Amino acid sequence: MTEERRQILEMLASGKINAGEADRLLGAVQGGSSTATATATAPSKAPKFIRVMVDAKEGKSDKPVHINLRVPIALLRAGVRLASLIPAGAQDKLNEELRKNGMDFDIRQIKPENLNEVIDQLQDLTIDVDQEEDDVKIRIFCE
Repeated sequence: MTEERRQILEMLASGKINAGEADRLLGAVQGGSSTATATATAPSKAPKFIRVMVDAKEGKSDKPVHINLRVPIALLRAGVRLASLIPAGAQDKLNEELRKNGMDFDIRQIKPENLNEVIDQLQDLTIDVDQEEDDVKIRIFCE
């Protein structure tokens, strides 16, 4: 049994993933498609970028501000790999600073083996924010 298969089965046993997710991950590890993925509908294209678009007016001058940011998903993968290299003491300090700034998040919970599932879920991500009184429009989506 490979290390990847063992990790997937451990996640299934501990309840971190369900049987369908385990089946999909095992299929991906084997390089083929499992029974669940074989019966699924046509696969959708995996997102390659997260796009953030902002249209607003700046200050009292009402000068238009346009931001069009395109972040490669590969950057997420690299960031997760780098996060696993952060020493334990530094992770504790980082978590403490995140909590001080209102983010109750544990950096140790970011695992490379969970990243593919997160990226799969990003396909459906679309966030639209319109503030008419401030004339601000924000859109975040994957492409």
